[in-house]
Amino acid sequence: MPELPEVETVRLGLAPVMEGAVIDEATLRRPDLRWPFPQRFAKRLTGRRIVALGRRAKYLLADLDDGEILVMHLGMSGSFRIEADGGQKIAGRYYHPRSTLGAHDHVVFDLSSGVRVIFNDPRRFGMMDLVSRREMEDSRHFKGMGIEPLGNELSGETIAALFKGRSAPLKAMLLDQKRIAGIGNIYACEAMWRAKLRPTLPAGQLATGRTTPARAQRLADAIRDVLNDAIAAGGSSLRDHRQATGELGMFQHSFAVYDREGEPCPRPHCKGVIRRMVQSGRSTFYCPVCQR
Repeated sequence: MPELPEVETVRLGLAPVMEGAVIDEATLRRPDLRWPFPQRFAKRLTGRRIVALGRRAKYLLADLDDGEILVMHLGMSGSFRIEADGGQKIAGRYYHPRSTLGAHDHVVFDLSSGVRVIFNDPRRFGMMDLVSRREMEDSRHFKGMGIEPLGNELSGETIAALFKGRSAPLKAMLLDQKRIAGIGNIYACEAMWRAKLRPTLPAGQLATGRTTPARAQRLADAIRDVLNDAIAAGGSSLRDHRQATGELGMFQHSFAVYDREGEPCPRPHCKGVIRRMVQSGRSTFYCPVCQR
């Protein structure tokens, strides 16, 4: 499933063609994705201007001029395709064919700029919903969701407070969306490596110390840095992720540990070899020497 950098990359690709545009027509080619569309979904979208395109964790948010927000999630295989007049695809430099079968084009937005934005989702685990801007944080999608890892709230003090008293492994706590939202398996592994912290470390140990615990601050810095680096590289393309222009993300070429089992640790002067273990059914990659 796409993680925060992949969703942010898609947002950056869609924003130039969607922000400020009016949805001349919204077309649904099936009654549902993961869940049924809201009542009168297409009618409620038609004629609305997209004021801004934002993101919350792994969700895309199109802020509409009538006070509603179009909430979108890519699911496992969802992607957006941008087409100009006449159906010509707007492709990037690293364009690779992805699913363009009409049977998988489930939602089409015809915009006032003459651009068409198409949501394609072969597995149909994606979703779209409409929620009131005033009620967004209390909606089923965002109620109880944790802090944004790229927001001002993330700090060593915040991590120490969130993890205080917790005996669960650090990896599990990083994947808990009720604490920090948007981090998935890939970037949890990469952030722990950058912070030199082992995945099995009891998370509560980061809350020790009289002032800001050094390890908690290292982790906060590592999370922010790895997410920003991944966004700058267009995300990580492993299976289904493509940017909205069709370009591949390139951050997978910068992985330090993820999917690098058996390779030497890339940290200078470290003689460790990357290992893989399974935690809660997910692969964790780490260096047993420099991550403690």
